[in-house]
Amino acid sequence: MNKGVTFFPGGGGFLVNGVVTVRTFVPKKENIEKEWYLIDASGLVLGRLATKVAQLLRGKGKPIFSPHMDTGDYVIIINAEKILLTGKKLEQKFHFTHSGYPGGAKSTPYEKLIAENPEKAIRLAVKGMLPPNKLRNRLITKLKIYKDSKHPHGAQKPQVMRIEKKTG
Repeated sequence: MNKGVTFFPGGGGFLVNGVVTVRTFVPKKENIEKEWYLIDASGLVLGRLATKVAQLLRGKGKPIFSPHMDTGDYVIIINAEKILLTGKKLEQKFHFTHSGYPGGAKSTPYEKLIAENPEKAIRLAVKGMLPPNKLRNRLITKLKIYKDSKHPHGAQKPQVMRIEKKTG
């Protein structure tokens, strides 16, 4: 060690000429443990579910969270057809797509979207809450959504996560 430099073991950093410098912790891929969570969406509000799922996918509740790495967990959502929207959003909210060609605009009311493809409605809500970069594409692949209560991920032994329903 150099003269005037003191090392603090245990990740405390270095004392250099009276100034403490701390090294940034960056998790290694082999140290990241990924869990599997099972969420029953029946009776849950779409936006509240999507925010919780986005946090799990990013791993924001973990002490090793790093914004530029995939430190999150896998999420399985069952009973997607029983998801709720508050207020008049079912009739007034639209999913908008455009092909890029003149006259290529399409608007689908959420009432029709949830009736025909509730998995897409949940995926769009969660995707909108993830950062708009290349990491989002990797994170969204860890989201598994199923219309009813059957899913093929029993071998992963997912932990059941309960999300409180908003009352009143």
